[in-house]
Amino acid sequence: MKVYNTMTRRKEEFVPIKENEVKIYVCGPTVYNYFHIGNARPFVVFDTLRKYLEYRGMNVTFVQNFTDVDDKIINRAREEGITAGEVGEKYIAEYFKDAGALNVKPASVHPRVTENMQEIIDFVQNLIDKGYAYEVDGDVYYSTRKFTDYGKLSGNTIEDLESGARIEIGEKKHDPLDFALWKARKTEDEIAWESPWGLGRPGWHIECSVMSTKYLGDTIDIHAGGQDLTFPHHENEIAQTEAQTGKKFANYWMHNGYITIDNEKMSKSKGNFFTVRDILKDYDGEVMRFFLLSGHYRSPINFSRELMDQAKNGLGRMQNAKSNLQHLIETGSGQMTEEEAAKLQALEVHKADFITAMDDDLNTADAISAVFELIRDINTDVKDGASKEFAEKCLELLDELTGVLGLLRKETGGEEEISGEIKALVEERQQARKAKNFARADEIRDLLKAQGITLEDTPQGVKITKA
Repeated sequence: MKVYNTMTRRKEEFVPIKENEVKIYVCGPTVYNYFHIGNARPFVVFDTLRKYLEYRGMNVTFVQNFTDVDDKIINRAREEGITAGEVGEKYIAEYFKDAGALNVKPASVHPRVTENMQEIIDFVQNLIDKGYAYEVDGDVYYSTRKFTDYGKLSGNTIEDLESGARIEIGEKKHDPLDFALWKARKTEDEIAWESPWGLGRPGWHIECSVMSTKYLGDTIDIHAGGQDLTFPHHENEIAQTEAQTGKKFANYWMHNGYITIDNEKMSKSKGNFFTVRDILKDYDGEVMRFFLLSGHYRSPINFSRELMDQAKNGLGRMQNAKSNLQHLIETGSGQMTEEEAAKLQALEVHKADFITAMDDDLNTADAISAVFELIRDINTDVKDGASKEFAEKCLELLDELTGVLGLLRKETGGEEEISGEIKALVEERQQARKAKNFARADEIRDLLKAQGITLEDTPQGVKITKA
């Protein structure tokens, strides 16, 4: 497998530190609100990376943090008249609801800032002891110029950064390029912890350095997140962590591209800011996942209702293929014939194409194309009926590949969900067709369609699908 490494700006062969074991850290949400469609992209993309590595036999330890200490959380607590801790608990619970709707698997560990405060304080003190950080009136800053490789991830040089750098009002840092590791408490209602520098709380960047090294070790295989985190967040993580450990922080850095809304940057002021919770009112979570995987993860992607409708139709084709195979299994019988065994063997080319696409820097767009090619050939192979065993083997292959993508994980709705009254109408329609009373047969079909029930006449009988 090859992945594009932001650090080297090229695709590289992925070789884990330890054979068949992969350690991944992905920056998680700041839990002050429902997460938006832009947040959803890295959650889905790197969940898919994890699923694929596991599919290829790797044991993956996947860490994704929750930032539950932040100015935005403190402001939300003031607005809602609750504590910062209660805000964090509320939106962590909401994260799991929406992530679950997108078929995003919970991380191996979801560490929180509030649960790792002593480790953060110790890390900061160590940086002071090593001469990489300093304290001023309860604030602690990182001396950016002390880290000679600063800018190696983003490509920003110290000279480039100097031109636009300034010290904001209230900041007491020695150099405009320095950044906060610890912030002194400013008001009585701010959440704060005791530290060697007085009451305060961590800066944003320090948490990921601490939690990554704590749960995954000094050097990890992959550090991932959205493109917007490359600078300054990930750049600052590298400076902190490598100054602390003296080792390379991560072997591969992976970043997904931006999302625009109707070809414009997402912005609350423009009124084009959409949370996943908003979108789930109109579209199933699997449709959103399909949409997010339909382009290459490093390419920008545009969100619009038209494109979501296209994703809905694409996913619908997959769902229909699965439903048709389930129907064949329910109504069919018999073992595979030699001809069917040969057809099944021929279908393996699509699995090989799928793996080739995923091995090429997680090219989910081409992987989805391979699945559609598989569906096309399956439909051809079973159009005149098939043995039960052949249908079962085709479904296994379809489930295998779509499972890696996190798609078709929901039941498509079978006859077991259909009421006795509806089954009676279906039977009446069959009798009407036999009696050549096509007017009554069509009337029943239209009546059921109005209730979200679709009937499809197949060689194996009537297939009933409930929307």
